[in-house]
Amino acid sequence: MQQTTLFEQNTPQPLAARLRPRTLEEYVGQTHLLGPGKVLRRLIESDQISSMIFWGPPGVGKTTLARIIANRTKAAFIDFSAVTSGIKEIRTVMQQAEENRRFGEKTILFVDEIHRFNKAQQDAFLPFVEKGSIILIGATTENPSFEINGALLSRCKVFVLQALKTEDLVTLLQRALRDERGFGNQVVHIDPDLLEALAVFANGDARTALSTLEMVVLNGEVNADGSITVSKETLEQCTEKKSLLYDKNGEEHYNLISALHKSMRNSDPDAAVYWLARMLEAGEDPLYVARRVIRFASEDVGLADPRALEQAVAAYQACHFLGMPECTVHLTQAVVYMSMAPKSNSLYKAYEHAKSDAVRQLAEPVPLVIRNAPTRLMKDLSYGKGYRYAHDEPDKLSAMQCLPDSLQGREYYEPTEEGLESRYKTRLQQIKSWKKEHQL
Repeated sequence: MQQTTLFEQNTPQPLAARLRPRTLEEYVGQTHLLGPGKVLRRLIESDQISSMIFWGPPGVGKTTLARIIANRTKAAFIDFSAVTSGIKEIRTVMQQAEENRRFGEKTILFVDEIHRFNKAQQDAFLPFVEKGSIILIGATTENPSFEINGALLSRCKVFVLQALKTEDLVTLLQRALRDERGFGNQVVHIDPDLLEALAVFANGDARTALSTLEMVVLNGEVNADGSITVSKETLEQCTEKKSLLYDKNGEEHYNLISALHKSMRNSDPDAAVYWLARMLEAGEDPLYVARRVIRFASEDVGLADPRALEQAVAAYQACHFLGMPECTVHLTQAVVYMSMAPKSNSLYKAYEHAKSDAVRQLAEPVPLVIRNAPTRLMKDLSYGKGYRYAHDEPDKLSAMQCLPDSLQGREYYEPTEEGLESRYKTRLQQIKSWKKEHQL
């Protein structure tokens, strides 16, 4: 157990620590677990908590939730860090938990960064979890399936905590301005658009949001009446993100992604890289950009260069593995590749045309020849009768009808002459000529 010193007692706590929620009612986010009637809320309210793992990104409330559970269940709470502790410290804490159990008191042991413990350290918890000396709550930012040994994981329920939404963070920031533990005793003027921009900058992390708010308020302009005004310039200086301030209705967000998409479509790598940088330096989620590039790879390049999709997916994986700022170069590679690739929207047009027919004719029957016939009745009804297995045919082709009767002869995919798609066009023409000659 850590003991505070005389000097620590006079050290003001950061805003994020002062404003830590004390009850489920104050807790923001994770409604998929803590909303009315949801599983974790029911477990907490009925005091049926067992050992569990909280898996989620930083700043989403893992430690806070563990503290709320401890208070709600009237249990002793031991905060334990996997970064600074070893087997010796584990044994000491376990002895303390055993003493608590003898006196009829539950002990919740919260282990932050539990994935940093090695197998031997994790195994040290097992006997105490099994006999109920402790309720273990571990927090990790890594996939528990890979980072926590099976024996311990099998005794814990895993709950996935999600990054906070922008509206959740705005709620937290507004509370910080009203609450006496925050800036409730001061008058702080900050435009709602700036508050939302700050929430976007925090990227789902409550700790970052509150720390940044504290910084901008402390650096705000003090007015004659003692109130504080936070300006756009102050926020820009504290976040070093001048282009962060998207307008409230999100128009600038969509303007920028549109500019990136259309620059790539127009084969302008310089413009594409510029708009990419504008988005990333504004605090945009790199995975969002990567998903849009994946869409572009098939919508605007397609079979003109099939490797475009490989490049886009690889960039997404790189962003997932590395995050910002390291992944900027991988996204740049993908964006430049898309810009320089030959362009074809034939796949996009093919699906849109097929979708139009599919929506209007949802009840069109599947031709009998290509129906599956797993039962005798289906065979008697001619399901699959006349089916030709293409791999057994001399030319690996058959002239079977695969479209419904009402759509027979309809063509959706019309390849262009761009890039490698010209080869697919030639191949498709050969296939159609063969089928026309061999029509049944």
